[in-house]
Amino acid sequence: MAACCSTKHSGVNMPEAHRRSRKQTAVYHQSTQTFHLYNETLSYIIKVLPSGHLGQLYYGKRIHDRDNFDHLFETSPRPMSSCSYEGDLTFSLEHIKQEYPVYGSGDLRHPAIDITQENGSHILNFEYVNHQIIQGKPQLDHLPATYVEKEDEAQTLIITLYDDVIDTKLQLSYTIYHDLPVITRNAFIINEGKQKLRLNQMMSMSLDLPDQDYEMIELTGSWARERSIKTRKLTEGIQSIYSLRGCSSHQFNPFIALKRENCKETSGEVLGFSLVYSGNFLAQVEVDNYHVSRVSMGIHPHCFEYLLDHLDSFQSPEVVMVYSNQGLNKMSQTYHQLYQKRLARGKYRDQVRPILVNNWEGTYFDFNEDKIVSMANTAKELGIELFVLDDGWFGNRNNDHQGLGDWFPNLDKLPHGIRGLSKRIHDLGLKFGLWFEPEMVNEDSNLYRNHPEWILKTPHRKSCHGRNQYILDFSNHEVVEYIAKAMMNVIDDSYISYIKWDMNRCMSEVYSSTHDVSSQGRVMHEYILGVYHLYDVLTTKYPDILFESCASGGARFDPGMLYYAPQCWTSDDTDAIERLKIQYGTSLVYPLSSMGSHVSAIPNHQTFRNTPLETRANVAYFGTFGYELDVNQLTFEEKEIIKKQISFMKQYRSLFQFGTFYRLKSPFTSNETAWMVVSHDKTQAIVGYYRPLQEVNVGYRRLPLLGLDEDKMYHVNGLDLYGDELMNVGLIISDSSCGENKDGIGDYYSKLYILKEKKENE
Repeated sequence: MAACCSTKHSGVNMPEAHRRSRKQTAVYHQSTQTFHLYNETLSYIIKVLPSGHLGQLYYGKRIHDRDNFDHLFETSPRPMSSCSYEGDLTFSLEHIKQEYPVYGSGDLRHPAIDITQENGSHILNFEYVNHQIIQGKPQLDHLPATYVEKEDEAQTLIITLYDDVIDTKLQLSYTIYHDLPVITRNAFIINEGKQKLRLNQMMSMSLDLPDQDYEMIELTGSWARERSIKTRKLTEGIQSIYSLRGCSSHQFNPFIALKRENCKETSGEVLGFSLVYSGNFLAQVEVDNYHVSRVSMGIHPHCFEYLLDHLDSFQSPEVVMVYSNQGLNKMSQTYHQLYQKRLARGKYRDQVRPILVNNWEGTYFDFNEDKIVSMANTAKELGIELFVLDDGWFGNRNNDHQGLGDWFPNLDKLPHGIRGLSKRIHDLGLKFGLWFEPEMVNEDSNLYRNHPEWILKTPHRKSCHGRNQYILDFSNHEVVEYIAKAMMNVIDDSYISYIKWDMNRCMSEVYSSTHDVSSQGRVMHEYILGVYHLYDVLTTKYPDILFESCASGGARFDPGMLYYAPQCWTSDDTDAIERLKIQYGTSLVYPLSSMGSHVSAIPNHQTFRNTPLETRANVAYFGTFGYELDVNQLTFEEKEIIKKQISFMKQYRSLFQFGTFYRLKSPFTSNETAWMVVSHDKTQAIVGYYRPLQEVNVGYRRLPLLGLDEDKMYHVNGLDLYGDELMNVGLIISDSSCGENKDGIGDYYSKLYILKEKKENE
C-alpha cells in the first residue's frame, strides 16, 4: 500500500485514521506538511517549507510523534542575508536547514545538485509536488543497494520535487528499516522539458545538522595500510574525503562518521554515513559561520557531467545512514548486520566460507601443472578445502608486462588447460578457484593488438601505466560483453568454485573512444556501471561460485562490491602485525564475513617480520581465513600446527564470521589490540589479544569484555566466571611481562581466549 499527498498535482490522500491504524515508521502530517520517519531507536523529521523547499528539523534519538513540529523550524533576520520574500527579512535559505539544497537562490553554501541550463544559468528551484509512502524498498536500476526480503521490513518515503522553469522532476527517496537504526537515501532526476540540461553534480544525500560539536571519523591510508581510523574535530569551513582515482580507493573509504566528543566504543552518540558505490566519491562536511554542519555524500562532481535531453534521467547511488546512541560498537554492529544480511546476496551470504590456500606468494609466476597439483595435494592433507590459482595462468603471462586480456590457458605451464588442472584438483577432493583481472590489459597481448581503441586513453596525450598495464573501457558495452564471453569460456569448461576478481591500477587519462565530446563526463560513472553489469552477469549465471573482489588489495573495499561479492581481499599487506590496524579499521563498517584474511609466509614479503605462526593465525581467524604460501615448503612441525589451526577454524568459523563483533583495545592508541566475537545466543565467545612489542616489568593487566550474558557462567582459562564479572572486572590477561619476563615471550605475542557457557549440571 502507498500513501500519497500533493500540493501542485493531484494525488491520493490516505485518511489520517487509516494511516495510523497499522504499524508505520514513515508518517506524513498533512496539516503541517511534516514527515516523521521513526522506529524504536531514531527519528528523522523534515517538512515542506512555506517556499515549497524541504527543511530539515531533526535527526537523532527517537522522540514522540506529534502532528506539529513547527517549533523546530527557526528563522531570524540576519545581516547580509538574501531573503526570499519582499518585506520579510527572516526567511533566508542561507540560514535554514535543508534537505537537498541548491546554490544561488538565497543559499550560498555548497549545494547538493548543480545543473547548467541552456541560457547558462545555474539557478534552480525544486519545490514540493507530492510524495508516496510505500511498504518495502524499491530496487535501484543498475546500481547496488541494500534490500528487503519482506515488505514489512521497511518503509520508503519518496518525495517528488519539481522545477517549473526547466520542467525537471527530482525525487528523494528515504527508506527506514523497522528493526534497525538505519535510513537509506538516494536521489533521482528526470528532464521532462525540452531544454538540454547539463548535470554537473548530484549528491546522494545532504543533511544539515544544527551544530558543529562533532568529531569526524574517516578511514584513510594507502596501499598496504588501508582504513586507518582518523579523527578530527569539525571547524568552520570544509572537511572532506574523496576519490578521483576511478575506484573508491586505498586512500579514503566511502564512509564518514560524526561522533560527539564523549562518544566511545560503548557509549555516546554517533552518526554514520556509508556510500554504496565503487567509483569516484565525495564525503563532505561544511560548517558555516553559524555552526550549522552540512553533510553531503555522493559521486564526486569533478570529471562528472551528464547531458540530460528530453526524458533523460540519472539515478544516484545509495547512502546508508546509521544512528547510534550506544557508541561506535553499536554503529558498527548495525552496519555489519545490514551489510551481511541485506546487502550481500547469493548462496554464500549465510554460509561459512571455505578455507583456502592461494599460490601467489608461494610461487608468483613460476609454476606448472605438476607443481600446482603437488601443492594442492599437500593442502588437502592439511585440511584445506579450496585451492586458488592466482596470476600467471593465461596467455603469455610470465611477468607483469604481458598477457592481461588474453583469457585462455597458457599451455606451456598448463598443458591440459584449466579444465585439466581443475579436474585433477577436484579429484583430490578440493574445490578449485581462479584469478582474473577482467578490467585490465597489457600492450603485449592479443587483445590490445586487435583492439587498441578499447583502452581508456586521451587522444594525442601520453598514457600512464600502472603495474605495466592499461584499463579497458568498461563504459563500452562491447568491451564488457567480450570479456564476459572470454571468462565464460574458461568457467564453462572447468571445475571452478571460486573466483578472485582483481583490479591493479587506478584510472588516468580517462577518455572513451566510443563517447562523443558531450558524453566524456559520463565515462567514469559508466565504467563502474560496466563493472557492476559484468558482476551481475557472472553471479547470475554462476550462483554456486563464490566471488571475492580485490583491487590491489583494498582499493575497492566498499559496500558496492559487497552487493556482488560477499567477501573482499582486505589488503595486499599480509603481515599479521600490520593487519591488526587494517582489520580493526575495516571493522568500523564491514563485517568479518567480508574480510579476506590469510596466514602468510615469513619473513613477511613486505615487512620482513618473523611473526610466529600462532599469531599469524590468531589475526587471520577474525575473517574468512586461509593461507597464502607454498605449503610444500613447510616443515613437519609447521604442518602439524596448521592442521590444528584448520581444525580449530572449522569448529568455530560460524562464530567468527557471523557472530557479534566487539572492539576492545585499539592498535591506534596503544601497544595492545583486543577484540572479540560473541555468538547470538551468548553461549560462546572468542577473545583475540595481541601485543606487538614485548614490555618488561609492567603492571598487571585486566581486559573487560563486552556482549556476554551477565547471568551466564562461562568457562575460560580453567575458571568458571559469570558474565557480569568478565564484563565489569575483566579477564585477567597478566603474563610474565608483569615482571622480569623470564619466560621469554618476546615480540608479536598473541593469545585467544575461548569462552563457553557452563551449565549448572556440568
